[in-house]
Amino acid sequence: MTLRADAPPETRIRRFGRSQRWVHRTTAALMGVCVATAACLYIPQFAELVGRRELVVRIHEWAGLALPVPVLAGLASRAFRADLGFLNRFGPHDRVWLRAALHRDKRPSSRPAGKFNAGQKIYASWIAGASLVMLGTGLLMWFTHLTPIQWRTSATFVHDWLALTIGIVLAGHIGMALGDPEARRGLRTGLVSREWAEREHSLWRR
Repeated sequence: MTLRADAPPETRIRRFGRSQRWVHRTTAALMGVCVATAACLYIPQFAELVGRRELVVRIHEWAGLALPVPVLAGLASRAFRADLGFLNRFGPHDRVWLRAALHRDKRPSSRPAGKFNAGQKIYASWIAGASLVMLGTGLLMWFTHLTPIQWRTSATFVHDWLALTIGIVLAGHIGMALGDPEARRGLRTGLVSREWAEREHSLWRR
């Protein structure tokens, strides 16, 4: 019995540079802190296990405030800005990809994609918007003296329910990543196999 060896270097291609990988890792770490501290604040079992609620609140606040920083810092990188451009552009092939996804057609030929597929584009847009809403509502909850109580009550409602939605979406995102080792390799090392790129991202001009 032989084990499948990693693809040799000449069959690998660069998918992400250092800046894109740094932004992703740092953003993921901050989001993880936000989710973990939120769980400690809202789930009684975790709150009892951790204790020190005031410290958890402060960590949650500062992690949330820092969440946009990696993306803003990444704008200094031309490669990162190019990836943002890919994520923000939808083409006819993205509608084909979504139609195949809705019909659970998993054939690579039925899901044409550029560097990012339509699902990744939708996820990136949604999580970016949700993060901004969380930041805005979080600031309203933090600086209570700046707004009337009706605003703070509404902000708390939106913040709490959107946090739950983000947790569910993130769980789905992580689950899909766990099912694609080559995509994880691309974010870890920056390199992916040429065969994977041609199969999963056939329209990606490398």
